[in-house]
Amino acid sequence: MTTAWGSDITQLGLNKAFSLAKRFSPSFLRRYCDFKMTHSYEELRDAALDVLAGREKTNYPPSQYEHLISGVAEVFIRRGDAQEPTGGRTFSDPKLPPPEREIFLEVFWDLFRQGIITLGLNDSNREFPWFHVSSFGRRILEGHDSYFFHDVSTYKKLINDQIPNLDQTTLLYLQEAMQAFKAGCLLSSSVMLGVATEHTFLLLMEAINNNPVHLSTFATVNSERTILRKVNKFKNILDQQLSALTREIKEDLDTNFMGILSMIRNFRNESGHPSGKIIDREQGYVLLQLFIPYCKKMYQLMDHYK
Repeated sequence: MTTAWGSDITQLGLNKAFSLAKRFSPSFLRRYCDFKMTHSYEELRDAALDVLAGREKTNYPPSQYEHLISGVAEVFIRRGDAQEPTGGRTFSDPKLPPPEREIFLEVFWDLFRQGIITLGLNDSNREFPWFHVSSFGRRILEGHDSYFFHDVSTYKKLINDQIPNLDQTTLLYLQEAMQAFKAGCLLSSSVMLGVATEHTFLLLMEAINNNPVHLSTFATVNSERTILRKVNKFKNILDQQLSALTREIKEDLDTNFMGILSMIRNFRNESGHPSGKIIDREQGYVLLQLFIPYCKKMYQLMDHYK
């Protein structure tokens, strides 16, 4: 038996599957079993983002919850991920099967919590089911950012694409930072990102210390007690070594090294101490983006000094 919840049947076993099927009438089964597969959270979210960004045109504008969920179903049909409607339904009114509607409910409220959408369409329709894309969400959906991501998996993929040999401990803290950002815990996200940033610098120093050729040049860095003093000492020495660096490393070195490190570190310090300063979602998103060129530059230096 192949249904929209086929994977669940495999997991539950035949007895539980028959029990599950008894909840639905034959007309219900005929109506919803024409979908090829159950779409994952990520697939539903990706389709919703395409609709919200205008990359996929749908019968109804995505300004109400039901219009958006209908648009997502329409996208799947158009892409061949679901069969065209049968059993009295029309393409102008496509439906997701109930299991997918349950998942999509999570997708919708996650988009709200993450600031991509906000409730209300205008002053006359200020509450759910009306909604609209926020100004923050619009900038993200329009793809104006060099490093675009919308969840933990896309952020992880983006980083791994840019830095294939990324240290796994660094990645652990980055994933924590992204998880906290997604949950709206922006202070926690900033702290975890700061840890990943400092850890990456210390990995650079470790690579230098393991190379006798360069160890003596940067020996005074190791004698500094605080991370800030280590970073400043390292940068002073590095400035005297510029002629030995490749063109690729020297390109945007000040910005992608000290500029970004200082920014992330300042936000981390404000977030990790009771300063009373609150980081907003857009700042958190930008910091997660900025880590990528910073980390890429650090790994270029690692490769040079190994």
